[in-house]
Amino acid sequence: MASLKDIKRKIKSVKGTQKTTNAMKLVSSAKLRRAEQVAKNSKEYAAKITEMIEEIAANIAKSNEELDHPYFKSVKNPKVVDLVVITSDKGLCGGFNSQTIKRVNAYIEEFEASGAEVRLRVVGKKAIGYYKFAGRELLDAIDDLSSAPVYDRAAEFINAVAQDYLDGKTDRVIIVHNGYVNMITQEIRIDNLLPLDPSDFTPSAVATSELEMEPDDDTLLEALIKRYIEFVMYYDLLDSLAAEHGARMQAMDAATSNAKEMVKTLTVQYNKARQAAITTELIEIISGVESMK
Repeated sequence: MASLKDIKRKIKSVKGTQKTTNAMKLVSSAKLRRAEQVAKNSKEYAAKITEMIEEIAANIAKSNEELDHPYFKSVKNPKVVDLVVITSDKGLCGGFNSQTIKRVNAYIEEFEASGAEVRLRVVGKKAIGYYKFAGRELLDAIDDLSSAPVYDRAAEFINAVAQDYLDGKTDRVIIVHNGYVNMITQEIRIDNLLPLDPSDFTPSAVATSELEMEPDDDTLLEALIKRYIEFVMYYDLLDSLAAEHGARMQAMDAATSNAKEMVKTLTVQYNKARQAAITTELIEIISGVESMK
């Protein structure tokens, strides 16, 4: 049995850990509220862009014109697939990153089994570390964007990816990240970024707006699609950050509860050991007195 001194030292250590995890939980809770609000506002902006793209697509449909644009040209059997992976830069957030990596690995197996080449573009230290350790070549590796999303940097990154698509270097671009559902739930989200599916932008009913758009629809569509692609990447980073804080808050709450239970267990163990020590001392005293009679 451990000595009283050892048990007391363990109790002190666990209590210190409990304070740390509780503080981290409170910090993540505060950061989550801010990230959640930013993501919500960004989602509304993205919805407006999508609405405008739908409007233009409807105008083209009314003119009986085909939606002939490089961004909409799909390939049935892609030869090269770019996977954009978003994970966190920091740990202590449960299975947040492992779930994303697991889904990406499933995609890699699926595409490589069909004969396609998979190129990884990774955002976040956790995925970078994992794939480097696994000996997987990374086309891009950015380790300070997922923890502090900046629109200009996100746009620069995804525009380079889109340019590879337009230049024919890749046939398909997919973004994989762990997204925010609520404070205790995250889910893996897949964005089939390129090529775009026309059905995603064509409303079920022909638009009734009488707006006249200048310059022509094609020019506006080009500009809006570029902005749409940029904002999808930026929103996914914000969504991932909110989910990360939610996962970390949940993980730290569980760690705090576990530490609390461990302190209770160690306290009982300490009291039992102390009681045993006192009982032993009393027996020794009584035995000594009896031997003197």
